[in-house]
Amino acid sequence: MFAKPQIFLSWLAFFLSCASLFLSSWIILSAPNMFLLTLAVGAPEVSPWLFLLNLLPLLLSLSYIRRRKLRRLACIFSLIGLLICGWVLVNIPLTQMQMDKAMKQGLGANYLEQIPVQVRDKMQTHPFNLVNFFRGIPLGKTRHQTDIIFASPAAVPLKMEVYQPPEVGKYPTVVVIYGGAWQRGNPGANAEFNQYIANHGYTVFAIAYRHAPKYRFPAQLDDVRTALNFIRKHAAEYEADPERMVLLGRSAGAHLAMLAAYQTDAPPIRGVVNYYGPVNLPEGYKTPPNPDPINTRAVLKAFLGGSLEELPNQYKIASPINYLTHPLPPTLLIYGSRDHLVEARFGRQMYERLHDSGNTAVYLEIPWAEHAFDAVFNGVSNQLALYYTERFLAWALFKQ
Repeated sequence: MFAKPQIFLSWLAFFLSCASLFLSSWIILSAPNMFLLTLAVGAPEVSPWLFLLNLLPLLLSLSYIRRRKLRRLACIFSLIGLLICGWVLVNIPLTQMQMDKAMKQGLGANYLEQIPVQVRDKMQTHPFNLVNFFRGIPLGKTRHQTDIIFASPAAVPLKMEVYQPPEVGKYPTVVVIYGGAWQRGNPGANAEFNQYIANHGYTVFAIAYRHAPKYRFPAQLDDVRTALNFIRKHAAEYEADPERMVLLGRSAGAHLAMLAAYQTDAPPIRGVVNYYGPVNLPEGYKTPPNPDPINTRAVLKAFLGGSLEELPNQYKIASPINYLTHPLPPTLLIYGSRDHLVEARFGRQMYERLHDSGNTAVYLEIPWAEHAFDAVFNGVSNQLALYYTERFLAWALFKQ
């Protein structure tokens, strides 16, 4: 009478072991297309869940599978999955130590002491919190305004969203620029991050820009600069301090943040935060990643209007790495070692150039992370990135 349930459970255990290994394998496999890239981005970020998902079929296999070969295969699959997920988890402390060292090396051994105590007390106490992973990172209350039109170039209405702390005051400014290969996206992206930062004492402006291929560079940079001028002009209205401003961008947005901050006529900017942004467009065109799920050359052609051979000067002008001829705002660069859209080698190259030119810079690299790792807000990589980002912001905007 118990044969059917046991058969069901044995096959369930086997299929679960296959499915959990398949999902876990994208922690180490490189995605050949955009569909599988989603798995490659998400798998390491939810590795604690995947660890449990691999553990479950292992226990079920040992308890219910009677056929020896099938049980052995299911157990092997589950153990491989556990090892892959465990690789991420056991590397968190080492990565944290390396990031701590990089922050002190870039900002000074006593950089935390320069941050007011009341600001430090609001920050995350640990780079990775397993409780926050499962329950979510508390965001806190904020005030939120949407659909604020700051310009209409070529009759295209450009909007921004503003996140403010719950209480009226005057706060440092963080300008957030979304990614999307310069072709897509909107200011509503990464809302959890914006809310979290605003709750911790900043006025956050999430801004839009015109998209390629209809609008080519430098239209996007022009729009960011227009947004910065608007923010400075209307700072009092939004309780923002225009003299204490940091630009933060992701991917294409990070590229625009660096370009805007590095111009010789840029407004006063206290720092730049670059999440996996392109910095050297000619080199990116000549040596695209392999695999190349986004088709890097096609993206650059759409953004700049042609190939590197056709528009070498445009590629040079659009590369932040070519703007290191004068003192620049301190820059935090965060990349994933497994990024197959913007490879980490470009972040390291940018850091070395900034350091060699006498500018303040910090380079953080997450060994298991793919591009857009912070899409999972409470994920492993974003917890690390958030922990050090809020310290960089506090140091740049509150230091005494």
